[in-house]
Amino acid sequence: MGIELEINPIKHWMPKIDNPLLIAGPCSLESEEQAVETAKALVKDKRVFAYRGGVWKPRTRPGSFEGIGSIGLEWLQTVRKETGLPVGTEVANAQHTEEALKAGLDILWIGARSTASPFVVQEIADVVKGTDAVVMVKNPVNPDVQLWIGALERLNQAGIKNLVAIHRGYTPFGETPYRNHPNWKTVIELRRLVPNLPIICDPSHIAGKREYLYEISQKAFDMGLDGLMIESHRDPSCALSDKEQQLTPNDLAKLLDKLVIRQQVSDNKEFATQLEYLRSRIDAIDTELLETLSARMEIVKQIGRYKKDNNVMALQINRWSELMDKRVSLGENMNLNKTFVKILFQLIHEDSVRMQTEIMDQE
Repeated sequence: MGIELEINPIKHWMPKIDNPLLIAGPCSLESEEQAVETAKALVKDKRVFAYRGGVWKPRTRPGSFEGIGSIGLEWLQTVRKETGLPVGTEVANAQHTEEALKAGLDILWIGARSTASPFVVQEIADVVKGTDAVVMVKNPVNPDVQLWIGALERLNQAGIKNLVAIHRGYTPFGETPYRNHPNWKTVIELRRLVPNLPIICDPSHIAGKREYLYEISQKAFDMGLDGLMIESHRDPSCALSDKEQQLTPNDLAKLLDKLVIRQQVSDNKEFATQLEYLRSRIDAIDTELLETLSARMEIVKQIGRYKKDNNVMALQINRWSELMDKRVSLGENMNLNKTFVKILFQLIHEDSVRMQTEIMDQE
C-alpha cells in the first residue's frame, strides 16, 4: 500500500519548467567570482533550471575543505540576481537552515548523512515549519527506504509540500567502479510506496568520476526519474572538493545532448496493444512460477518432517553448495544473469531452512 503524503508537483514551485528538472553548479562555492562565472556559463543552456552551490560541506574527516561558510549565501544571492536562476544549497542542521531561509534561498536540500539522523531532520523540519520552502531529501547513506520516507514524512508533517527526493547512491560494502552504489531497487521501492513524490538523481555522487556520469544519468531517465542534480565547475581541475566528478558547463551541455528522455506512454495504438499482450504473458508465467514455488515448498516440508523423524539437522551445507553451483551453472546456460540466479536461490534456500527448522521445533 502507498504512503499518503501531500506533495506538490515540481511545476507548482517551478512553473516555467517544461523539461526534466536539471540542477547544476559547483560542489562547493570557493569565491564569488567562481560562483558567478560558473552560473553565467550554465544559464546559457535553457535546460538548466536551477543553480546549486555547496556552502557548508560535511567532510568525513577534519582537515578537508569544509565549505566557505555563510558568506556563500551572499554569493548565491548574487548568482540569482545576475542570472535569474533559482539557487539552493545543502543544510545540515537547524542553524544552516535558519541562515538559508533568512537569505531567501529558493531550494534547500538535506544530505545523506543528515537524512540518516531523525533528530537532525526533525530539527530542520521545525525550522522550515510554516514556510513554503522547497526541500529536497537525499537518500540516507545506507539503503533504508523507511528511513528515507521517515525524513520526508517529518517535513510533510511540518507543512512542507514542495518535496523532492534525491537518489545519490549508498555507501558500498564491496568493490564497485562507482563512488556510491546506485542500488536502483530502493528507488523503485520509494516510487511504489510514494507514487506522487518527485525523484531526481545525483549522478555526480553516485559516479565519483566524470566518465560514469553519462551512463548513470541515462539510467536515471530510463528508470523514469524526474531530473538530475549534476555538479559543474568552471575549472574542475582547480576545485577544492570532488574535482574528479565535476564537469565544465560546456561538457555538461555535451552530456545533456547525448541523453535520451523516455516517455511514460506512447501514442502508438499498436504499441499499447502489443505491450498489453506481452504483459498478459508475463502474468501467466508469474502465476506458473508461484505455483511451482508452492509445490517446491510442499516438498521442502516433507523433507523437514523426514529429517525430524530421523534426527537430522535442517541445514546440509554440502547439499546447499552443490545445489547452488548446479543452479547457477544451469541458469547461465539459459542466458540468465549469474548474480540474479545466485540471489534467487539464496532466498529460496533461506526460506526452505526456515520452514524445516519450524517443523523441527514443533512438538
